Amino acid sequence: MAEPFRVPAPAAAAPSLPAEILLDLYRAMLRLRRFEERAGQLYGMGLIAGFCHLYIGQEAVVAGIEAVAAPADSCITSYRDHAHLLARGVDPGAVMAELLGRASGLSHGKGGSMHLFSREKGFYGGHGIVGAQVPLGVGLAFAHRYREDGGVAHVYLGDGAVNQGQVYEAFNMAALWRLPVLFVIENNRYAMGTSAARHAAGEELSGRGAGYGIPGTRVDGMNVLAVRSAAARALSHARGGAGPFILETMTYRYRGHSMSDPAKYRSKEEVTEMREHHDPIARLARTLLDHGLVEQDRLDEIDRAVRAEIAAAAEFAQSSPEPDPAALTRDVVREA
Repeated sequence: MAEPFRVPAPAAAAPSLPAEILLDLYRAMLRLRRFEERAGQLYGMGLIAGFCHLYIGQEAVVAGIEAVAAPADSCITSYRDHAHLLARGVDPGAVMAELLGRASGLSHGKGGSMHLFSREKGFYGGHGIVGAQVPLGVGLAFAHRYREDGGVAHVYLGDGAVNQGQVYEAFNMAALWRLPVLFVIENNRYAMGTSAARHAAGEELSGRGAGYGIPGTRVDGMNVLAVRSAAARALSHARGGAGPFILETMTYRYRGHSMSDPAKYRSKEEVTEMREHHDPIARLARTLLDHGLVEQDRLDEIDRAVRAEIAAAAEFAQSSPEPDPAALTRDVVREA
């Protein structure tokens, strides 16, 4: 059983959004948290093989951005991808089944944790090569421009990927053609296991596009309301024909880079400080409670419903069949 959230104080200023929108954001983040917690448990039981990168702590980023996304928008990211897919409305049972390598998974058990995909929901992966999703995301933006569908490509990358050369080739093309793309830097401060202060020159990664004329801004990625507001402005910029925008979200992952990472490059005290005083879900809960927008009973009710949904997803995944061995070579080479 997951530990209850530690609620920080003091609360933020009274939000301008209606209570129901705030509750939707709370529910969205909680759903991502509970899913990832269960995925971690199943990994510990040996039911999830290979790599597994959890999003616990970073929920405000994708929840805040998806809250102001348009149906035509597309999304692409790296290997820490479970939450992005769920935030786009994909059934958690199908996602969990893919993590377990089952035939009922999104990729019929062939993709696993790192390579989730849903064309129906405009989600084009999970990509294991650091930074490789960025030029692919610019390709998605070009497709939006070519089709004139009004969509914006959401391209997520971490602070470690920002130093990849292909990222700047993609920046150049996106700026040159004024493509509708939002580059979201999920700066969790440690990349794979090295502090950003040691691997990235300069202070704000949101300024890395300045040489190409790409505007950018940094936002508190542990505050879902701040992310939502900044994302709305950034998407309006890109959707309106002004070209790409860089949104750097200062966030934090509570777990290691992957489930096999003991995260000895940071102190336990630092992680505890972030959990107890900066947790995005607890911060929104405190705002709701302190401003009398909701009672604790309502938050508890939401949590129970989310737990039940995720438990059902895990049960579905565990009871799903393994892929047929004959599927091993299917979809590998297209027959003439």
